[in-house]
Amino acid sequence: QVQLVESGGGLVQPGGSLRLSCTTSGADFANYHMGWYRQAPGKQREFVARITTGGATKTADSVKGRFTISRDNAKNTAYLQMASLKPEDAAAYYCYAADLSQVHWGQGTQVTVSS
Repeated sequence: QVQLVESGGGLVQPGGSLRLSCTTSGADFANYHMGWYRQAPGKQREFVARITTGGATKTADSVKGRFTISRDNAKNTAYLQMASLKPEDAAAYYCYAADLSQVHWGQGTQVTVSS
């Protein structure tokens, strides 16, 4: 059973930074592409960033230059470093792990950006 646990969310002021973590268990982490989506109240879930098993990354235009995705295979953990946060970045952030056959999701972690 593959499980993903996100952490690192919280309240931050505009312009601040947070680092989200997504730790997996029950899977061979190195063989999974990892990524993040987010969903704000009343909006559809949207892609944020992803990193392949080989380390190639892609980020959404809305966060490009501010958010960085990375992974540590030794720790079975993917990270989303978020900087220069804006109020519009506030959302529940969900981590996923994907291979050729299925996608697994975490339970989400809330990010609030407010002064």
